[in-house]
Amino acid sequence: MSAIAFLGLGHMGSRMAARLVAAGHEVTVWNRTPGKSVAGASTAATAADAVADADVVITMLTGPEAVAAVVLGMPPRPDAVLVEMSTIGPTALGTLARKLPGVRLVDAPVGGSIGAAERGELTIFTGGVDADVEAVAPVLEALGTVKRCGGPGTGAAAKLVAITAVVTATVLLGELRELGAALHLSPDFVDGLLAAGPLAVVLERSTLPDVHYATELAEKDLGLALDHADVPLAGAALARLRAALPALAGQDFRAIATQEVTA
Repeated sequence: MSAIAFLGLGHMGSRMAARLVAAGHEVTVWNRTPGKSVAGASTAATAADAVADADVVITMLTGPEAVAAVVLGMPPRPDAVLVEMSTIGPTALGTLARKLPGVRLVDAPVGGSIGAAERGELTIFTGGVDADVEAVAPVLEALGTVKRCGGPGTGAAAKLVAITAVVTATVLLGELRELGAALHLSPDFVDGLLAAGPLAVVLERSTLPDVHYATELAEKDLGLALDHADVPLAGAALARLRAALPALAGQDFRAIATQEVTA
């Protein structure tokens, strides 16, 4: 079992840290906003205290700026492995790696929401040097299925592709519901049509009780993806998200599929 520092106790991080405790690891947690803890884990007063004796340091924070601010202020010890599980994209990950020469860095952002995190059923998009990935695989396997993507940065890249599909398709779901209403079709009838087609998985997610992916995080992640390619459909989805954000802040982004939005 490993000594793990887990930094970031939001909706996902708190559940992931609890899974690691349940798997028998020695877990020390820290959160930027004080007052959060995880049963069975030690709570550190500072990030530096949390990582001091850790074999594995995991970050699960809101975005590139938060990760840089936390990690660059308390680099892990040289023999530890830093596992970056936030969604920050390959560019920010590369910058982090350059500023932490000699640190063993694995990118491992996740697919799935709070229910999957509680059950240990996340998909973990993993990139990095083979030896480093293998070193942390027993830790990651307590959280879900490790999907090996390739070398450093490929896990961060794969997450952007995957989340762009989810967010863009969910925005499309909302537009199709609007189209159905304009054509005087009942909402249940429209959803039945969509349930038999390629949006079936997206439609199912829109009804699940154990998911939470805040609209502002969806907007951030889609923006990161669009930094890398000109993808007009995703760009249109991002515009609609931004138009809806004042009304949907803090809500799961699937609310975009139930509201009329003018972008």
